[in-house]
Amino acid sequence: MKVSLFITCMCDIIGSDVGKHTVELLEKAGCEVDFPEAQTCCGQPAFNSGYLQDSKKAMKQMMRAFKDAEYVVGPSGSCVGMLREYPKVFRGDPEWEEQANNLAAKSYEVTQFLVDVLGIEDVGATFNGRVTYHPSCHMTRVLGVKDAPQKLLRNVKGMDLIELPLAEDCCGFGGTFAVKNSVISGEMVKEKSQHVSETRAEYLIGGDMACLYNIGGRMTREGKNIKILHITEVLNHQ
Repeated sequence: MKVSLFITCMCDIIGSDVGKHTVELLEKAGCEVDFPEAQTCCGQPAFNSGYLQDSKKAMKQMMRAFKDAEYVVGPSGSCVGMLREYPKVFRGDPEWEEQANNLAAKSYEVTQFLVDVLGIEDVGATFNGRVTYHPSCHMTRVLGVKDAPQKLLRNVKGMDLIELPLAEDCCGFGGTFAVKNSVISGEMVKEKSQHVSETRAEYLIGGDMACLYNIGGRMTREGKNIKILHITEVLNHQ
């Protein structure tokens, strides 16, 4: 099975190891992975800020970049969720509607792809430690991925997985929300930090780097000692 990696801006610029872990996970699952170098931002920041025409430029480039891909897999529910929104953006556009539908139909977040497409719930990972998992809003509410990460984590050997209180609550990042509503965002991540602390976890795991950096940044400023890991790093750990 051929898979094209959608690296996402956050992982490309800040968390490059996440891309490495994603590729290795897919290869262990028997996939042939390539990396279309023409890819760019999915367009979400501009789209969420109301700059529709500017966001469409990035979206069109993404459709060109992944036109020939069999599957498109990325380590971010938020960014893949944006790809799934392309058909709404280009509905009625005679030039781009079909390409938007095609890209959306073949795009998956990595845990979603492993569980729902490949039928894999145990990747053979081992990870010792007390862990809690934060389900990002965009992954669960926009993309609709809720069970796949949990299924994979429950099969990691040696892990003590603790349920996060009020896990469904937003961490306050929300892309441009944290910029436009910084005071409210700060209070939301403060509350999320408290809930993470209640679990007494050593590690906070998630599927979206922006959320993890937001929560981790807050907890660091509060002097709390917790390690932040993207789910691919845990699933790729032997």
